[in-house]
Amino acid sequence: MQQLRSIKIAVTLAALLLPAMAWALDYRSISVPRAVFYDAPSAQAKKLYVAYQFYPVEVIVNLGDWIKVRDVRGEFAWVDAKQLEQKRTVIVRVPQAEAREAADPSAKLVFRAEQDVALELVENGSNGWVKVRHRDGLMGYIQINQVWGL
Repeated sequence: MQQLRSIKIAVTLAALLLPAMAWALDYRSISVPRAVFYDAPSAQAKKLYVAYQFYPVEVIVNLGDWIKVRDVRGEFAWVDAKQLEQKRTVIVRVPQAEAREAADPSAKLVFRAEQDVALELVENGSNGWVKVRHRDGLMGYIQINQVWGL
């Protein structure tokens, strides 16, 4: 009986912690005007593409000087760790995202952001919205399903 109770408690705790663990993914953003992404952890490796400043990436493997990341397209690459920062950003995934004054689709429109625009993550949302800041300083709430980097 005691063992069954312990298992139930463990399962309940795991269920409660799963949402928090989902937010614990390690995301960073590009800190330099242009960062080169490589197919291996070396500047002599094959260059894959260049990402612009504030572009968000998910950290997959951290070797100290080199970090393997995943981008918005789901592709993996290596980047020099010095070109990343802890500042969190998200990128617009839809043709046009609408930022509102409040986390409500009927709230006043603050600005629109085009696809592939990076926005600073100000606050993780709780009800399907996140608070973001545009590089011109405007802030608003965007629906989570319209951005990547969370």
